[in-house]
Amino acid sequence: MAITLTEYANLRRLVAAGTNEIWWESNVATGEMTELAAANGDIDTTDQLNMFEAYQKAIIVNGANLKIADFGNTKITITALTDNRCPAKGDLLTQDQGDGIAYMIVDFVNTARTNIYGYAYYTGNATAFNTTVDISSNDGIGSMDPNPIPNANISAVTAPPHWYDWTAYPDVTIDGVITSYGSLPNKAYLGCLYNGRAVLSGNPEEPNQWYMSRQNNIFDWAYIANDDQSPVKGSQGDLGEVGDIVRCLGPYKDDYLIIGCAGSEFIMFGDPMHGGELRELTLTTGVFGANSYCWDNNNNFYFWGNNGLYKITVPGVPICISQFKLPRIVKDEAASPSTHRVILLYDNDRHGIVVAITVLATGANSNYWYDLNALDEQGIGGFFPESYATDCAIYSGIYYNSNTASLKSLLLGNTDGYIRVFDDTVKNDVPASGAEAIDSYVGLGPISMSGILQREGILSGIDLTVAGGGIGGSQSDSDDVDFKVYTARTSEQVIERLNANTNPN
Repeated sequence: MAITLTEYANLRRLVAAGTNEIWWESNVATGEMTELAAANGDIDTTDQLNMFEAYQKAIIVNGANLKIADFGNTKITITALTDNRCPAKGDLLTQDQGDGIAYMIVDFVNTARTNIYGYAYYTGNATAFNTTVDISSNDGIGSMDPNPIPNANISAVTAPPHWYDWTAYPDVTIDGVITSYGSLPNKAYLGCLYNGRAVLSGNPEEPNQWYMSRQNNIFDWAYIANDDQSPVKGSQGDLGEVGDIVRCLGPYKDDYLIIGCAGSEFIMFGDPMHGGELRELTLTTGVFGANSYCWDNNNNFYFWGNNGLYKITVPGVPICISQFKLPRIVKDEAASPSTHRVILLYDNDRHGIVVAITVLATGANSNYWYDLNALDEQGIGGFFPESYATDCAIYSGIYYNSNTASLKSLLLGNTDGYIRVFDDTVKNDVPASGAEAIDSYVGLGPISMSGILQREGILSGIDLTVAGGGIGGSQSDSDDVDFKVYTARTSEQVIERLNANTNPN
C-alpha cells in the first residue's frame, strides 16, 4: 500500500512599520520585504505605534489608527448588503461552479457591508471564487440578504494580504433579532493577544483602563453578563481608588498577563471571565514604556522601572538588578517617557538583553548589553555600556525566529528606517553614511603596584595578547590595540584620572 504524505510548513512572515508605511516579508526564503501599498499614509509612525499578531493578522494600534494587515483571508467585494443582514462570523458561503465548489468560512464584514473576509477552500476543479456565479450563505448564524448574492453584485475577489480598519463587526440579524457587537475604544496605544482575546489599553480618555475582545473573536466588543467568553474591561488598584495609568501589556502565552503601570505592576492569571485573578506585583515601581520589557528563555520578566533594570521570576516580586552595579543609572541617563524611548530586547543567540535608551528627537542613544553568561555569585549578569550612530539608534526590535535558518536573528528597527542585525563577522557598523569602525574599551584595575600596600612598585612592561589566526590561516587577526596606564598614590585617584583621561602614561 502506497502512502503519500504532503508536508505543510508553518510560515512566519516579518511585518514592519516605518515612515508611515507597512512592509511585509513577501519571500520567506530570502527575506525580501514588499510594501503593503494600501497602508501607505494610513498610520502615523511619528506617534507611538504597537503591533501584535493575532489570527494570521498583524494588528496595528496607533492612537485613533486601529488597523489590520490580514494575511490569511480572501476578500470578496460586493454591492452593499441590506442593513443588519450580512453573514455572521462563522457562516459558510458557497459558490457552485459546476465542476467544483468554492467555500468560505466568514471571518469579518466591513462596516459598509461591501467586503466579506474569510478563509477560502475548494473542492473539485474550483481554485478560487469568481465574479460570474452567485454566492450563497447557509445562514448558519446570521441571515444574509440578498441570499444568494447575484453574480452581478460581485465586483472582485482578492487574495491576501489586505489592509482595513479594525472595527467591531456590523449588526447582524440572528433568529429575527438584530445583534450588535459594541465598539472599540476611540484610541489605543497598547495592544497584545492574551488567552485568545485582543487586549487594548493606553486610551487617553481612560488611561487606567484595559479592554478585552470576545475570546476567539477580535471583532466583538459587546460586554455581556453570564458569558464566559464575553468581552470584558477593567482597571487595577484598590477599591474606591482610580487605577494607575497603564504603560505596558506583557503577556506570557495564555498563562498570565503583566500589566505595567506608571507606578505599579499587576499580573492577571487565567481568564477574567472564567475564574481569573488580578494580583498586585508591586506598588513601588512602574514600567517606563510600552516596549520597556522582555522575557528571557527561562520565563523571567525584565523591565525598565523607577530605579533601573528589574527582574521578576513570576509569581515573585520585582528585584532591581542594576542597583548592585549601576546604582546611579536612572539619574545618569535622565530618561523621560516624553522625550525618550527605552526598549528591552532578549537576544536568544547571545543569551543577553539589549537595553536601548534613545532620545526620540535626535537619535542620541545610551545602551547597555546585560550579559546573562556572566553571572556573579548573586546571580546578577554583567553590564556593558554601548552607543551607536544616531541613525542606528534602536526604536524597536524583535527576535525573529524565521523559517529560514540564516535569517533567524535579533532584528533592530532603527531611527533611519532600516532594519539591522548584529553581525559577529564584521568590524564596522553600517549607518546610512557608510562604514563606521567599532571602538571597544575595557578598564582593568586599579591594581596594586606592590604586594605590600604601603610600598611603591615599578611597572616595567605590559604584554597584550589578542585573539587572531595563525600565519597563513583562515582566521582574521585583531586590529591594533592602544592602551593607557594611569598611576596615582591611591585607587580613588586612579579612577578619577581614568574618568577624566588625565595624565595617562
